[in-house]
Amino acid sequence: MRTLAELPHPDCKITIFGMNQKFIIKFEQGTLEQSYKIAETDVVDGINGVFEMLDDSFIKEVVAQFITMRKAFFESYERYN
Repeated sequence: MRTLAELPHPDCKITIFGMNQKFIIKFEQGTLEQSYKIAETDVVDGINGVFEMLDDSFIKEVVAQFITMRKAFFESYERYN
């Protein structure tokens, strides 16, 4: 897996990887991460097409999902203790 790009964002780290004819888009926020895979053949204009997919609306949804993930994890952890 090779790193193709890193995109600056104040709410999460965004890294785009290339592996096995797929783009892997990884979002990280603290100890949580989300990743999305898409075939290179499904993206017009290569890595630039991936950049276009990562619009503000999508990133806002990803950040909202981090909030949901964190809440679910903390609730589970509290039940564990």
